[in-house]
Amino acid sequence: MVNFPEHAPFDDAQRQKIEDLASTLTPEQTTWLSGYFAGTSMTGGAAPVSQRSINVLYGTESGNCEELAVDLMKTAKKSGFKAQITNMAETNVAALKEAETLLVVVSTWGEGEPPETAETFYNELMSTDLSLAGLEFAVCALGDTSYEQFCQTGKDIDARLEKLGAKRIAERVDCDVDYDESFAGWNKNVWSILGSAEVGKVADVIVPEQIYDRKNPFPAEVISNQLLSGDHSNKETIHVELSLDGSGFEYLPGDVLAVLPHNAKDVVDSVLAATGLAANTRVEVKNVGKASLGDALSSLLDITALSRKIVNLWQEICGSEDLAALLKDTAKSEFKEWSEGRQIIDLLENYPAESITAQQFVDILRKLPPRLYSIASSPKAHPGEVHLTVAAVRYDIHERSRKGVASTYLADDALKGSKVSVYVHPNKNFRLPENDNTSVIMVGPGTGIAPFRAFIEVRAETESAGENWLFFGDQNYNEDFLYQTELQDYLKEGHLSRLDVAFSRDQPEKIYVQHKMLENASEIWRWLETGAHFYVCGDASRMAKDVHDTLLRIIETQGDMNADDAAAYLTALKKDKRYQRDVY
Repeated sequence: MVNFPEHAPFDDAQRQKIEDLASTLTPEQTTWLSGYFAGTSMTGGAAPVSQRSINVLYGTESGNCEELAVDLMKTAKKSGFKAQITNMAETNVAALKEAETLLVVVSTWGEGEPPETAETFYNELMSTDLSLAGLEFAVCALGDTSYEQFCQTGKDIDARLEKLGAKRIAERVDCDVDYDESFAGWNKNVWSILGSAEVGKVADVIVPEQIYDRKNPFPAEVISNQLLSGDHSNKETIHVELSLDGSGFEYLPGDVLAVLPHNAKDVVDSVLAATGLAANTRVEVKNVGKASLGDALSSLLDITALSRKIVNLWQEICGSEDLAALLKDTAKSEFKEWSEGRQIIDLLENYPAESITAQQFVDILRKLPPRLYSIASSPKAHPGEVHLTVAAVRYDIHERSRKGVASTYLADDALKGSKVSVYVHPNKNFRLPENDNTSVIMVGPGTGIAPFRAFIEVRAETESAGENWLFFGDQNYNEDFLYQTELQDYLKEGHLSRLDVAFSRDQPEKIYVQHKMLENASEIWRWLETGAHFYVCGDASRMAKDVHDTLLRIIETQGDMNADDAAAYLTALKKDKRYQRDVY
């Protein structure tokens, strides 16, 4: 029998229907139903709130982890738990002492590094001796198997939480770039352990006629595709304009555009030749369905990025003893040396299989991941459009010509009138100040100029009072001064307050943006001390590190600080979102 609260809003007939339902349930289910009505507000509110508190903690570089963390929080609340979501950039390790159940979603950036905004939290967690006994947790790690340190940040956090005394309630999952299925399995496991009644339940919702997003990209028409670099440049930099009419997409300066590229025809042909497979063979592509092998290799599967996982799977097919020796744990350095700069085609040609089916080959490949590009336009200046600044990657290594998948797809195949599949990816960690009166310093050499073109455009359109200072650099003034006319016009009109340029190959000694920063050290310090925000966009391996070190040096010398105080000053800028980086 169901125990109704005294003021339950049911008449006798309704109570009888509920009693009839309860007669079909187990005693435990009937007890739960009584508890449900006892916890329901007398106006027919939601399920009772559990005493268990769920904390969802995320660290993200591109925004994927935040999206998954939001899903986790929604599920927690629907399931009757108290729940909150926290960005690693906005918390500290001490706060974990107050948590009961912690669900962590974190990505790995570069060679095993934490996301830019999660770096301070990560370092503190790795060095603390704080006891977290009483905390239970589960970790979902996002990464990319083409990198050697796959999901390393998630692995580190998972191990460290356990070492500090926390109890793991579900095994960590390590997700590749195609993370939906792996996350869904981990999500279901977590909520089955926590007692959610919502997993797998389909809500009654009204589905719009058409929604374009990550799972359903928009076919954007190419409006323009122009070469930005000069005829004698060592680089090939293009400006691409795409129409967003009909997409429903909205974006802000600082956001990125995800492009779903196609593999180049010559690369597809070389893979088919190496395997001896026919392009018209029908195959089953996971989460897609039936397709011809040619179409699958062209637009659905990654046929270039070489990972240890791919090599292991291929060795099982080809049976090469030499490849097996290279994969031994004792040969990790040899494997790293061999795989550096090589692609899947090298694996197929160097270690051929005597026989392989098209389905076997497809099954070892991962989904072709999207490429993210900083948006180079403001929607205020270019309504209904989105612009990109792209450097086409072409090089020779291991006696073979190589090409960047997405960059050369955009350079060679994204011709005017053609369609490119895209979706907008918000980047909340790279935003202009909310106060238009705040000044900004922007460091963006090469294609790193992209988001700053958008920044300057929107500030010009809104006639923002804050000053704008841009540091731009490239190889040659006459060949590589991207958006030169636009920038010089903004300078004349006052929308760009200062423009400092560094062209490394126009003189015997190399001059880079960090050298220009040092020349203006006192002025940079004055801007920072009066509230300016500092932004960096571009190459992570060298430029961003050099700019970071130079900024630390400026703070130390101009602020008359020691190294520790300068580092603390810069950390405070990061925490206050006055030092933001979009590096790749």
